[in-house]
Amino acid sequence: MTSTTHTAPAIPGPKGVPFLGSLFDLRRSTLDTFARARRDHGDVVRFTAGPPGLRSVFYGVFSPEGSQRILAAEAVNFRKDHPFYEEVRQSFGNGLLTSQDADYLRQRRIVQPLFTKRRVDGYASAVTSEAQAVADRWRAPSGGTVDLVGEMNRLALRTVSRILFGTDLEAAVATVHRCFPVVNKYVVRRGFSPRNPPRHWPTPANRKAAAATAELNAVCDRIAAGRRAAAAPDGGEGDGADLLSLLTRAGTAQDGGLDATEIREQVLVFLLAGHETTATSLAFTLHLLARHPEEQALVREEIDAVLAGRDPEAADLDRLPRLTRALKEAMRLYPAAPVVSRRGVAATDIGGHQIPAGADVVVSPWVTHRHPDLWEDPERFHPLRFTPEREAARHRYAWFPFGGGPRACIGQHFSMLESVLAAAVLLRSYELTAVDRDVPLTAGITLQAAGPARVRLRAVG
Repeated sequence: MTSTTHTAPAIPGPKGVPFLGSLFDLRRSTLDTFARARRDHGDVVRFTAGPPGLRSVFYGVFSPEGSQRILAAEAVNFRKDHPFYEEVRQSFGNGLLTSQDADYLRQRRIVQPLFTKRRVDGYASAVTSEAQAVADRWRAPSGGTVDLVGEMNRLALRTVSRILFGTDLEAAVATVHRCFPVVNKYVVRRGFSPRNPPRHWPTPANRKAAAATAELNAVCDRIAAGRRAAAAPDGGEGDGADLLSLLTRAGTAQDGGLDATEIREQVLVFLLAGHETTATSLAFTLHLLARHPEEQALVREEIDAVLAGRDPEAADLDRLPRLTRALKEAMRLYPAAPVVSRRGVAATDIGGHQIPAGADVVVSPWVTHRHPDLWEDPERFHPLRFTPEREAARHRYAWFPFGGGPRACIGQHFSMLESVLAAAVLLRSYELTAVDRDVPLTAGITLQAAGPARVRLRAVG
């Protein structure tokens, strides 16, 4: 008598080059390698990279159904134990982006009240004020052509720093602008290397990153200490209180408050997630509209009709659907978090393939947002994909620039509010014409432009 054992088919994947697999392709362009692998091998792909003995094996899951299982339905089985997150944790602390289990749940309960819609809507005037300052500066004689990459990075950094630090924003902006790129580059390099020297070894890279991290920590600690010293004896607050002041007072009877280290770690995460991601979304929204003047004209017509010369406010988020659709389409094509990593605990069947226990897994908004089974002519900029009817007809995880499940970005509403209001201020003042058509990209902690996205300005109104 014989028995038949049914096993899941082997997971396909690119072979790459002998001994090194896909190492060179991944280093050359992670995003292109993932997109090509989906095209050639399907929605579940096995990657190998590195020589024997130092080889990394991981799995890409590119369908919306698979992404939903990893991020939401079976989130407990897919953890942030991935080496990349450990590098982020070592540099930026154990804040909401990197913490897990009881630490994460406690932090989320404490911080969530600071990100209610009412609270976030109160930051609208800070957004429009900083955006108007950019519009005014662009009118200087040196204007005419600007690089949206640098300009939107500066705008987003000043905006989130103003909301976080209030009147102390200038010192914080200078430090973050100088130190964040150093730490980001260090984290990315270590996160994607099979072996790294210990951080305490006095290598040039370790010393440079440690100095930048220490400077970031010091400015956050100094400003936070000032907030604690200035806190009202009765614990009262005004609606205009900066976010750092609110963090120093946040807490629940169940969870207590945040200590000085926890406050600093949350601030660093907010700075990282709150300025780089929004800067990317804003820069590419404006650049795509500059490349598509007919869409830009329709968006400006909507802005003029709704605002009628006044400054935008939080309530206008629902009154500017065409601009919001353009933003969502830009976030489809250029998701600020293009790759999300997890490590599986137990073996899991996804798409008819079994991903083994302990495996590193990535889902990729970059790839899924271009999936031809989900998006017709996926490389085309077409904001009408995001009408309410079309959004309702799509799988929830066909578009997930903010992640999903219990670890979805806590700042989703803030990002959308800032992006729409800032874009409205700039587009009511200027007509943009693209100088650069294609913008080179690099994927690190977030998606970033590796070259300029220049536009020519023409004042309107």
